[in-house]
Amino acid sequence: MEQLFNTGRDCRSLSLGASSTPESQPAAPATQCALPNGLQLEPDAQLRAFYLALSRAFGPQHWWPARSRFEVIVGAFLTQNTSWNNVERALAQLRQARRLSLQGIRQTDLPSLERLVRSAGYYRQKAQRLKDFVGYLDRRYGGSLARMFAQPTPKLRTELLGLKGIGPETADSILLYAGGHESFVVDAYTRRILERHGLAQPQASYDEIRLLFQSALAPLAHAGSTEPGHSAIDAAHAPSRASRMRRSPLAQMFNEMHGLIVLVGKNFCWKAVPHCHECPLAGFPCRLPSDAPGARGKAQARRI
Repeated sequence: MEQLFNTGRDCRSLSLGASSTPESQPAAPATQCALPNGLQLEPDAQLRAFYLALSRAFGPQHWWPARSRFEVIVGAFLTQNTSWNNVERALAQLRQARRLSLQGIRQTDLPSLERLVRSAGYYRQKAQRLKDFVGYLDRRYGGSLARMFAQPTPKLRTELLGLKGIGPETADSILLYAGGHESFVVDAYTRRILERHGLAQPQASYDEIRLLFQSALAPLAHAGSTEPGHSAIDAAHAPSRASRMRRSPLAQMFNEMHGLIVLVGKNFCWKAVPHCHECPLAGFPCRLPSDAPGARGKAQARRI
């Protein structure tokens, strides 16, 4: 298998092993990285350390901000290629028009739906995708989200990925945040942070990174070790009905880890000019891109 994870001067190649991954897929090659004091930390152990450091620093993130499972699904479609502020405006329009429900989307004609979601960008495609999803739910599960989410995770994930306009990140967002399935969400922030900390190269696939997180966090979830803290950074969403949904310990840990990664990406690990000074991950080995000006300045809190 092609080497997809960094094997730099301080790292040596290893495999997570098939037994450590929760799905029957080949494990991704990974690395073992040296800390400044010379201790060796395997990638799964380093991701667990990331989680503990971020959780203690920032506390619960209360993802996903929504009043219902269907609102999570709508938000997962609308957030593609746009900011969450734009999504919130579109959701507000749908709510005001009393269309933020399965029945509402089902009964709204396409031009009207396009107008309601216009603020989210790519409104024609997104309106059609919402219609397509409701049609799929009606045909396959009689319009029942409960029946859909009762399916095994691999089966349902394959079905969602087969729908037009649903890629891996959207599928996993629906599975994890709306359905409580144990499927980790990988986004651009996740890739950036892993690459800079020597845990992934740009060509690593989405599923390789997803399975790395899933195998790494499982021992923490089973041990029930979180020790949440609090931060002066006002970045966490307020608790919502969706964030309070009952989930397995592992699904809840995936939920929190993704929210914490988004917080780091928005407040510290910026694409052009990383601000590492106050980041809780500053103590871990980090390789900034050659064109980055370097870590400088204090992090400025920005609302997620």
